[in-house]
Amino acid sequence: MSGFEGSFLGANDKISTQAIMECKICWTPYDPAEGDDTRQILPGTPFIALPDDWKCPNCDAPKEQFLVSEDPGSDVVREAEVIAAKTDALVTDFTEVWHAKMRDVPMVNKLLHVQAVGWKMHEGRPLGVLISPWFMNLIQLPADGEDWSDLVAGAKEVISFPSGDYEFIHNTREMTGGYKACSLFSPMGEFNSQKQAMDVAEAVMLALFQEENRAETDRSADIRATREAEIAAQEETKQGQDNSEAEAEAESIPVIDEPNRRQILTAGLSEKAG
Repeated sequence: MSGFEGSFLGANDKISTQAIMECKICWTPYDPAEGDDTRQILPGTPFIALPDDWKCPNCDAPKEQFLVSEDPGSDVVREAEVIAAKTDALVTDFTEVWHAKMRDVPMVNKLLHVQAVGWKMHEGRPLGVLISPWFMNLIQLPADGEDWSDLVAGAKEVISFPSGDYEFIHNTREMTGGYKACSLFSPMGEFNSQKQAMDVAEAVMLALFQEENRAETDRSADIRATREAEIAAQEETKQGQDNSEAEAEAESIPVIDEPNRRQILTAGLSEKAG
């Protein structure tokens, strides 16, 4: 049996690399910060990384007889589980959209696939980037136990981050449930590989939390004026924008055109990455 009998039925993924374990036979602790001199285990070695034949240095009890004494990183593990469950549903949902309705739409980039990148907890809610062959969006999902099923598709909300205020569009899908999305790129033709898109997504998540970007993102009047001009231009050429936009709207995929805001976050990274 791998893992340990006394906590989580041997599920190693339930403890963090910081977990301090304790032998349930003689109560000898294993602290990863200290390691184990008797087996030449270096300080910084997590319990889950110990050799399978490692035994309690005091009573020779096997690893399976150790319990969790304390785990400073347990909150991180629980957060990772919540994020994984929610992003798995999100990726599955949009992968189905890709296969069912978007594959033959001219705007898509077939070099890309649906992937969740850079996700973390922000104020108790999962936040990260969703890459697809037809968009890259910053997505916020509800906290564990929070119900967003009553979100009105198309409603707008401004959400604040250290780098500034950003406009998100509400949406709901059967598998994902309610979510909020801020468009970063759409369409995705300028990306040459999935890795390039991933690098940009990771950079966006860093820039979003950098306060030095706030002076740029607070230029709300400039951003609004630019956006209004863009919308006017789009209205004039609306008849020429055929099935690609219609398909996006049919799927309730938010397409937000905020060129200044996007440039602040991405800083031309799509051209530089890869």
